[in-house]
Amino acid sequence: MLLRYNKERHRNLLAEPGAHEFVLVLDRLKPGFNVGKIFRSAEAFGANAVHLVKIGPFDPSPAKGSFRKVPAVFHESFTDCFAVLAGQGYSFFLLEPQAKTLLCAMELPHKSAFIFGHEEFGCRFEPDDYPQMQTLTIPQFGSVQSLNVSNAASVVMYEYVRQRLRNE
Repeated sequence: MLLRYNKERHRNLLAEPGAHEFVLVLDRLKPGFNVGKIFRSAEAFGANAVHLVKIGPFDPSPAKGSFRKVPAVFHESFTDCFAVLAGQGYSFFLLEPQAKTLLCAMELPHKSAFIFGHEEFGCRFEPDDYPQMQTLTIPQFGSVQSLNVSNAASVVMYEYVRQRLRNE
């Protein structure tokens, strides 16, 4: 897997931003299936980039070639990632199951950065340290507490694109 990951990461250097200005920030996700699946959806929805915070080598095969097409930006800390994206004018949205604001109730700005944390432990930074960050939740009506992170990322990207298409 490591050889394939390194080969695909090298190919990622040629990736071009997608049609939209949103980015995804993956904060210390388990480097399993979900990271590749998120790249696949990011390419389908036209993401500008996927920022990976402290994520080691992962299996690129679930991306079905999309890891080559969506720019991957690697960071050693969330603080570094935040500084880069804030300097580019992004608004930050942390997805949390217990957030009060529904994703579908938020008017998402063109330059939106959607942050997804580890499925078990959430984000590894203190959200209170970033007062400009807003928290969002995806409305759910079943008994589970949250969606799988790759599914949640797809729902968020869909809502972003839906809002852009509605406003055109």
